[in-house]
Amino acid sequence: MDGLLSLAATAWATLRDILPIAVILFGFQVFVLRRPIPNLPRVMLGFVYVLIGLALFLEGLEAALFPLGRLMAEQLTDPAFLYAGAAAGLQPCWLDYLWVYAFAAAIGFAAPIAEPSLIAVALKANQVSGGTISVWGLRVAVALGASVGIALGTFRIVSGLPLSGVIIAGYLIVIVQTLFAPRAIIPLAYDSGGVTTSTVTVPLVAALGLGLASTIPGRSPMLDGFGLISITVMCPMISVMGYAQLSEWRARRAARNHAARAGSTG
Repeated sequence: MDGLLSLAATAWATLRDILPIAVILFGFQVFVLRRPIPNLPRVMLGFVYVLIGLALFLEGLEAALFPLGRLMAEQLTDPAFLYAGAAAGLQPCWLDYLWVYAFAAAIGFAAPIAEPSLIAVALKANQVSGGTISVWGLRVAVALGASVGIALGTFRIVSGLPLSGVIIAGYLIVIVQTLFAPRAIIPLAYDSGGVTTSTVTVPLVAALGLGLASTIPGRSPMLDGFGLISITVMCPMISVMGYAQLSEWRARRAARNHAARAGSTG
């Protein structure tokens, strides 16, 4: 019974969230464009599907992923698990947190793969590119970038590196890549960074960062616990542009090899 009441509350909250979107879309179609809504029954059914799907998705996250993510963060950042010298009062070093980096990299890869926003962007990119951009290729490239970003962010918390230095260095790489990456992929790469920080990734990453900063001596949850999201946004830009640059280089090399073989046979 409690589960049904919670699901109903989530569905009502979801309805309030998507209702303004529906009002804007229908309002502009009817009152500004002054045209009837095409396939109105199908559109209304689609909104019902969105409402039910989002409600079930959010309720599932709240019931399973969020508590499990918080529990994993607390257990992995427990000093008794991290290093043997905790009982003796010894201070850990960054090497004692290898399991934390591994968990951060793993969750950084898995969470973006499950992001609905990334799936939507990948599908649209595949459609408008005529199949040139693979749906799974883009999703894996973004997930690899997020994986590296979250692992780098946890290392920053452990080592005490300033967030500003990591961000500046990362965006310098982004700027240099922008100058040399294929022009068609640059807007998509920039958008890919933002879509990783959505419903699935943010709660898990925030729980990990705050748990880590709370257990490391000398770290402040407020000053050091946050900032993981900013690095997570940055690294997929690098990975997507790198994926495009690698694909372009391989295509040029294949074309050169083909031309060389054709010349030798001629």
